[in-house]
Amino acid sequence: MKKIFVSLLVMGILLLTACTTQATQPPAPVITQVVTQVVTQVVTQVVPPTPTPQPTVEPEPQLPGLWQVYEDFFKAAKYVDLTHPFEPVQPVWPGFGNAKFKPAVAGQKIEGYVEVGEEFTYEKHGFVATAYELLTDQYGTQLDPPAHWDNLGATISDIPATYAIRPLVVINIADKVAQDEGYHLQVQDILDWEAQYGQIPEGAVVMVRSDWYKKWGDLERFNQKPFPGVSLDALKFLHLERKILFHGHEPLDTDTTPTLEGEYWLMHNHFAQAEGVANLDQVPEAGALIIIGFAKPKGGTGGYARYIAVCPPDWQYGVSILEVPGAPLPTQTAPLVRDENGVLRPSP
Repeated sequence: MKKIFVSLLVMGILLLTACTTQATQPPAPVITQVVTQVVTQVVTQVVPPTPTPQPTVEPEPQLPGLWQVYEDFFKAAKYVDLTHPFEPVQPVWPGFGNAKFKPAVAGQKIEGYVEVGEEFTYEKHGFVATAYELLTDQYGTQLDPPAHWDNLGATISDIPATYAIRPLVVINIADKVAQDEGYHLQVQDILDWEAQYGQIPEGAVVMVRSDWYKKWGDLERFNQKPFPGVSLDALKFLHLERKILFHGHEPLDTDTTPTLEGEYWLMHNHFAQAEGVANLDQVPEAGALIIIGFAKPKGGTGGYARYIAVCPPDWQYGVSILEVPGAPLPTQTAPLVRDENGVLRPSP
């Protein structure tokens, strides 16, 4: 408005000057010229140019609730299995025995279809099933609940559904284990990790990478001392100072002390732990999530577990849902037959 007022004032002065000054030409043309100039200037300042119409961009529709999170992240994320498949021939704590696999047989007669004790076959019945003789629930990749050591502890069926997904921390001691196979995680190893990545998130799962899982196929060596572990001080620091959910390790014992002091402390303080974990060398040390699943026998003292790391989409290991959607599943390379231990495998 100030600019308009000044322009009108100038126009008035010019008009007055044109009317009072002696000139050879009549004042009318001068007045017309001045008015035209001033009006043009005022209009230019007051009326902005008409903007060029922009195309309307419709926002992409958002999916309900957490479906959008799945679409935005989980679909392209890389998934790494941290679990050994369990079978009859594998490492097991010396006090326990190995599982046995065999064909399932009919428990009762179905007239014209199957007799009691008859094995189910693809050829006659259209399906097969497997019977498992499990001598312990402390077998393979597992989740130990406190009831494993404490008669007041939670059993595997008491584990809450909130265990399902958590931040994953991987602390790497593989280089130290390569120099000393009996090396145990120390508090300083945890502090060194935090110096690089920041403080461990509360409620996280902390996996201790030793690369010991690579000896899983060596039945004599895997459980033989020395093997790597986790010190009691490190366990106390993780749980009492960092308040993690639980820790995990690759061997089938927490430590090599005569009394298994680390596992004793965990169970009697009502903390769970993971054992027999695999493939920790294929996941990032920070920035991944872990999905936790396990069998749920009522009152169980151990859980046959499945651990899966969910890594960023640009991670070098693992597969994405986009790459392996899972339906339909791939077929076998040859018809399945049972081997000498009762395990179904593609026929040679």
